[in-house]
Amino acid sequence: QVQLVESGGGLVQAGGSLRLSCAASGLTGATYAMGWFRQAPGKEREFVAAMSWSGNRISYADSVQGRFTISRGGARNTVYLQMDSLKPEETAVYYCAVRRMATATTRAPDYNYWGQGTQVTVSA
Repeated sequence: QVQLVESGGGLVQAGGSLRLSCAASGLTGATYAMGWFRQAPGKEREFVAAMSWSGNRISYADSVQGRFTISRGGARNTVYLQMDSLKPEETAVYYCAVRRMATATTRAPDYNYWGQGTQVTVSA
C-alpha cells in the first residue's frame, strides 16, 4: 500500500519561509517522479513544482520560480519543498504527489498517489 505523509506546514508571516517534507512508502523498487501541488479555498488544485526520478528534470510554476526549491532525499522516497519569500495569496493546502513514471509533469491527473495535504497559511 502506497502512502505519502507530508509535514512542515504552518503559519508564517509574509516574506517568511517554510520547508515541507513528504515521505513515500510502499514504492520499494519502483521509479517515480514526485511533485507538489496546492489548493486554495474555492480554487482548483494547481501545480507548484516537480522533480523526475533522476533529479535531472525539475519544473516550477512561474509564480514560484526563484522562491521555491524542490529536492529529493538520498533514498529518493522523500521530497522537500523549500518555500521562501512567501506571499499571503499562497495560503493553501499543499499536496505531495507521486507519478509512477520516471518523468514528471505539471498535470495533476498524471499523478497516481496523493498525500493528505498540509496547511500553509501566510499572514499579511
